[in-house]
Amino acid sequence: MLGAALDFRVTLAMPSNVSPERKRILHAYGATVDWTDPDEGPDGAIRRAREMAGNDPQRFCYVDQYSNDANWLAHYRTTGPEIWRQTSGQVTHFVAGVGTSGTLMGTGRRLKEYNPLLQAIGVFPDSAFHGLEGLKFMGSSIIPAIYNPHLADRKIAVETEAAHAMAKRLAREEGLLVGISAAAAVVACVQVAREEAEAGRAAVIVTVLPHSADKYLSDRFWEEQ
Repeated sequence: MLGAALDFRVTLAMPSNVSPERKRILHAYGATVDWTDPDEGPDGAIRRAREMAGNDPQRFCYVDQYSNDANWLAHYRTTGPEIWRQTSGQVTHFVAGVGTSGTLMGTGRRLKEYNPLLQAIGVFPDSAFHGLEGLKFMGSSIIPAIYNPHLADRKIAVETEAAHAMAKRLAREEGLLVGISAAAAVVACVQVAREEAEAGRAAVIVTVLPHSADKYLSDRFWEEQ
């Protein structure tokens, strides 16, 4: 989108098994895509992007969202203060899916400056082979340079099937058509809410739904009962 608007060419490396919708969107914007081995997942795309930039640095500027401090700083400067204002400083838990980790790292840092007792919670897939596109299973993935595991007070693993069920529930009960990793974050929020309620503690739990379902509507789980 930005490349088209600002008139510079964009080349992306992506696993070839991304959704058909994502492929069509990129084609519509005029992006050039180097499709990588689906078995290597996002890490294969990362390695390919590094290879292209290293072999031809005059042609490619490797933005590298996994290592770029501008990623988490954007959330530190904007998302964190916005959540603090909108909850009147009452937020007790911040939950975020971890892909590049920028949302959790930046927002969590800022909210903890406001309230050191706040719980920053990362959401991860429950296994290396999962369907939560955009989220990283840290046990077998390239760890983002901006990720600090000590910032997360807790890590919650979510099953793909639970995220699928929540995506359908959010659409049909709440009118929120969100992506799969966004639904996974809500699964984690519901778990935390139940735990806090059982313990008799009041809580204000906030998450971020970073994308809609428009890139995932061809997934078969939408048709399942």
